[in-house]
Amino acid sequence: MKKIYGLFRLIRFELPFSAGVCVVMGQLLALGSFASVAKTVFGFFSVFFISASILVLNDYFDVETDKINAPDRPLPSKTVSMPEALLLSVLLLISGLILSYILGIITLIFTLILSVIGFLYNRRFKSSGLPGNMMVSFSVGMTFIYGGASVGLPFNKMAWFFGLIAALIDLGEEIAADAMDMQGDRLIQSNSLAIRYGKYTALRISCGIFFLVILLTGLPFILNWFRIIYLAPILVMDIAIAYSSVQLLRSRGEEGRKYIRRLYLGATAGLLIFILMRLILNS
Repeated sequence: MKKIYGLFRLIRFELPFSAGVCVVMGQLLALGSFASVAKTVFGFFSVFFISASILVLNDYFDVETDKINAPDRPLPSKTVSMPEALLLSVLLLISGLILSYILGIITLIFTLILSVIGFLYNRRFKSSGLPGNMMVSFSVGMTFIYGGASVGLPFNKMAWFFGLIAALIDLGEEIAADAMDMQGDRLIQSNSLAIRYGKYTALRISCGIFFLVILLTGLPFILNWFRIIYLAPILVMDIAIAYSSVQLLRSRGEEGRKYIRRLYLGATAGLLIFILMRLILNS
């Protein structure tokens, strides 16, 4: 059971789950209604598996820095062996590619691009600082566009807009997370904003991005893309982002990690409420 739990921890369930939710949201935004059950399930799990594969590979390449930053993680604590982690990553990758191929050639190309970006980031660009942060945020934003592509609408404007929102949220999180990981990042000679300009400068940049997101979330209502009732889930997301951002700026030491997590979960909760409302109102 300890081994199984260690393998489960490697995938960091809430992150690939959020990626899958973004795909379903992209489908919903593009179609104006829910896709078929098959496309919803395949869309969700194809990106879930690809995202999980990349996250496992991240731990695989980060084992030395995690001995400092997160010694309780499955690999540095030796709960899971390096070959086991690599095998898990490969199996997840193959599963995601198969499901995306079932959806179509365009979605397969999307997942191949995501997989290549994930590998390059983990293998070479993680220590590059802002360029690496942008690679990750680009991949996150692509999940919404992937959702549109999975239902034959890869250029839908709302999917692209929410892809931008998701990318900005993730960019802010990446910069903030680097500010929490400075000790281990110095070991790999990282060029993160936190190391170049200081922890609190990086956190201020991160929170500036978060408040830009809050401003942008009002745009769909100004453009009459959504009915005013959908302001409720957007406000849930905005309040979570605003509160966590303020607390992040006030945080000391390692406590900032919990506010980054709360921000991520709050944004995901807002998206889930949006999807639930859409399901109820369209039924």
